[in-house]
Parts: sequence; structure tokens; C-alpha cells
Amino acid sequence: MSGKYFNGVKTAGLFVLLWAVLLGVGSMVGGGQFIWAFAALGVAATAYSYWNSDKLAIKAMHARPVTEVEQPVMYRIVRELSAEANQPMPRLYVSPTQAPNAFATGRNPSNAAVCCTAGILGLLNERELRGVLGHELMHVYNRDILIGSVAAAFAGIITAVAQMMFFFGGGGNSRDNPLGPLGLLAMLVLAPIAAALIRMAISRTREYDADEDGAALTGDPLALASALRKLEQGTKARPLPQEGPLENVSHMMIANPFSGAGMAKLFSTHPPMDERVARLEQMAGRSL
Repeated sequence: MSGKYFNGVKTAGLFVLLWAVLLGVGSMVGGGQFIWAFAALGVAATAYSYWNSDKLAIKAMHARPVTEVEQPVMYRIVRELSAEANQPMPRLYVSPTQAPNAFATGRNPSNAAVCCTAGILGLLNERELRGVLGHELMHVYNRDILIGSVAAAFAGIITAVAQMMFFFGGGGNSRDNPLGPLGLLAMLVLAPIAAALIRMAISRTREYDADEDGAALTGDPLALASALRKLEQGTKARPLPQEGPLENVSHMMIANPFSGAGMAKLFSTHPPMDERVARLEQMAGRSL
């Protein structure tokens, strides 16, 4: 089974788990009669975040559009890779932050944006930057923005339902709940944690795909591997503050922008860098 096919199956399986957790929690609120109302709210939230994903991410990073005169190397690389993939060229942005990172966003290839931070432009050489930009373009081409938005909506609904049950006693019939008081309490605590972990697993799976597909697009897996090694050190030296707007877009970035210490590793949206590098090195070995 190819890595990409396996990742697709894994993503589908994780969404099934999210549905199971959502239905399990929703069935405990008013006998399940409100679950579709929560689902409708989730669809609305997903549509809004998906449609406006580029604006929200660009705003969170205080990025601005750049011209070809300002960033000729970035323009040349993205133009060449877009042509290679037979896709329209996205808008290009630069964020002033010195924390090295990059992300791509947008609801489809025709409405996509690619953003690099000042830190990553100063850290990587042209070959490594090409590897990073190939990775980011594949997030757009693989529709990962939609997948991430849907996973976030699922997790948000589950958390909201669990919180409502906590404050309103499980919809008025918690005494008759087959789980019992302790089981109900455990469900209220564990369901949001499970939803968050599943969402993180979906994000990590999509990162592996973007690594593989981006390396195939550029034809240079080792360039991306080299870039990831530098980014691991760079993000540790200059972590971004773990604030609301940045947390909402952190899963889009090629490297975890936060410190990643302690429990944060468990809820990280990114796979371990050493595993990503090892996969790319194996990919390069197969291509020899």
C-alpha cells in the first residue's frame, strides 16, 4: 500500500471516529433530538472558516502581499512549481515575524495564498525554500484546508455539546443515563480530549502527504528534509506566542510554531520532525 493511499484511508478512518464520538455525545443530550441542530451549526462554522481561511490566516500573521520585484526568488519558484502542477499561481505574502515558517491557504487553487515569514526567507537557501514551497502548494492541491476545517468543526461541536451537558446536566435526563453519574462525567471530560487528539492525528496525516507530494513535485526530497532540520531548530529558538488567532492557524504552517514542550507535544498538529526527515530520506533512496 502506497504511503499516500494509506494516509487517505487513515484520514477517512479518523473522520469515522470523530462521527462516532459526536453521535455518542449528542445522543446523551435530550435523547439525541438536538444533535442535528449542533451538526447544522458545525456545517455553518465550517463553511465560514473554509471560505475565509486565507483572510483569517493572513491577518493572524500580519502578512502583506509582495511583488515580484520585492521577492523575485519566491515568485520564480512558485511560478515554476505551479506550472509544473498545471495549477494557477497563488498570491504571495510575507509575514514580518522572524520566527521561521511558511503556510499556504485558500479554499481552492484559484483562491490560494502562500505566505513565508521573514525568518524563513533569511534561514533557507533557494533549494530548501523550493522544497518548502512545494510542500505548501500541495496542501492547497490536496484540499487540506477543507479537511482541516471540517475536522476543526467536528472537534468544536463535540466540545460545545460536552460543555452544555456539564452546565445543564446532560439534557435533563442524566439520572436515567445508562452510563451513570461517573460514566457521564468521564464522557464529558474525555470526549473533547478524544476529539482534539483525532483532529491532531488528521492534521499530522496531511503533513506526511504534503511532504511526500511536495517532494515529488520538486523532485528533490532531500531539499525539504534539509529545510525541516533547519526549521526545527529555528522554531525552537524563536517560538511564536501561543495565542488565540495564532493557535487557529498553526496547523497550516510547515513547522509547529510553538515551543512544543510538555503536554503540548501530545496535542501537536505536526508529526515529529525526525520522522518526517526519515521518510523523505527513504523517498530519496527509492528514487536513486
